[in-house]
Amino acid sequence: MALQLSYFHVPAEMPTDLQPKAAVVIDVLRATTTIGWALKNGAEAVQAYADLDQLRTEAAAWPEASRLLLGERGGAMLEGFDLGNSPVAVTSDVVGGKRLFMSTTNGTRALDRARSVPLLVTAALPNRRAVVEKLLTEKPETVAIIGSGWEGSYSLEDSLAAGAVGALMLELSNGAIDVANDEMTAALALWSQWKHDPEACLRTASHGQRLIGLGDHDADFRCCAAVDQLDVVPTQHEPGVLRLASST
Repeated sequence: MALQLSYFHVPAEMPTDLQPKAAVVIDVLRATTTIGWALKNGAEAVQAYADLDQLRTEAAAWPEASRLLLGERGGAMLEGFDLGNSPVAVTSDVVGGKRLFMSTTNGTRALDRARSVPLLVTAALPNRRAVVEKLLTEKPETVAIIGSGWEGSYSLEDSLAAGAVGALMLELSNGAIDVANDEMTAALALWSQWKHDPEACLRTASHGQRLIGLGDHDADFRCCAAVDQLDVVPTQHEPGVLRLASST
């Protein structure tokens, strides 16, 4: 039976009775790009939170020398946190060996919604191929791609990445994928339109415009738009905790 592939623009659109075998959470600008690069650069794990009070409580129980707090609201770094949500800031000398306690406006909420799914991974444009190869190796019967959106509404850049993931899955499986909803079909069309210049799409998106308004984020845009440049698959190993998994 062909793998069933669905896409949901935001976590709330995923039906409560849907129990996919695998979920792919996407927050291109910038949480899942940051998570991928943090783990690639040696972070011990990324622990994601929708609730800031819970994050602070659990982080306080972790040795101070072995933890970092990452967070943003509205694109701006949270007061009292070590880092915001930039993939270019999570360098090996900063995050190596550390547990990252992370909360963002949108992405960590999507992770919270999918935490009960048996195989939960995060994807962005840089680790697209690694995630697709992982899924095709694991062969789950049903895959739900979940966009993080922006405060509960549609996000252009997340749909672009969903289309990028879906297009490569179709290509590498020789079409042995069933596109299970209209949202996935639309995402594939969006990727077809922008695949030759994904950074332009990220900058056109409303959240891209929001980041531009906050200051110089050119390095973040370049990093978030760099397709297939990262060979890691952030994978949930216990509820809310993402660690490194290889693509195969």
